[in-house]
Amino acid sequence: MRDAIETVNVKQTDAVKVYQPGSQHVVGDGFHVRNLFPSNDLDRELSPFIMLDYAGPTFYPATDTPRGVGEHPHRGFETVTIVYQGRVAHRDSAGNSGVIGPGDVQWMTAASGIVHEELHEKDWAKRGGTLQAIQLWVNLPKASKMSAPGYQTIVNEQIPEVQLDRGAGSLRVIAGSVRGAKGPAKTFTPIELYDLRLRAGHSTPLQIPTGYNVGLFLLSGRASVQGSHRVSEAELAVFTSTGQPVTVTAEEDATILVMAGEGIDEPVARYGPFVMNTKAELIQAVNDYQAGKMGHLS
Repeated sequence: MRDAIETVNVKQTDAVKVYQPGSQHVVGDGFHVRNLFPSNDLDRELSPFIMLDYAGPTFYPATDTPRGVGEHPHRGFETVTIVYQGRVAHRDSAGNSGVIGPGDVQWMTAASGIVHEELHEKDWAKRGGTLQAIQLWVNLPKASKMSAPGYQTIVNEQIPEVQLDRGAGSLRVIAGSVRGAKGPAKTFTPIELYDLRLRAGHSTPLQIPTGYNVGLFLLSGRASVQGSHRVSEAELAVFTSTGQPVTVTAEEDATILVMAGEGIDEPVARYGPFVMNTKAELIQAVNDYQAGKMGHLS
């Protein structure tokens, strides 16, 4: 999936800003997405996260030819795909492949360069169905941008789930740790990534390390942050952690992706599927891809 750079509507109250999608577009022919950032210059405010595309929920009729996005390159960052409905198949030039379904996560490290495709899984495409997923782009620090590509398929059963107090709901720990539960994702910089399910009328405190950039993305329902910052479906609340617990309250049953991380204080240069530190490095990335140095799919 790719980024968009159109202006978004924003609601600001005190230190919390709430953003609406900045664009709607189709990636390939199989991902109808709403983009939340880098729209409105959110790169710095949410570093190390540099993109969020929300795909669906969209119903796709049955087909013998899986929809999706074909062979394309990346360099300098990681893609993180979280599936809520549907099934997505991945294949890349480093020889990795896999299928992720509801609750699963694919964490691909493009680093020095990789070519991949993302398609609706073949049997799922033949049946048709609803696809709902999030793709994040996570920046890499300069020291790691040219490291070897990597790939993590994290299935639902590998992700620890913490039951919240007083039956408030549950929280799956994809990266980082909560109450001793450690997420399986391996990251280059400190990152917390949680899949939060909160029941209507209930609240939960989120303890995020001091100074981390924080984004709360609402996939469904209605919620509030600190009792006054209201967030609706497909909206994103953004703030910087002070180290004090932040209370999230569900006005309706809510599904929320919690992302937080230590910002990468380095220049960011980006062009399409490449995210580097300088323009010269972007030019080199384009040249390397065109010369076949990132590989191709057979």
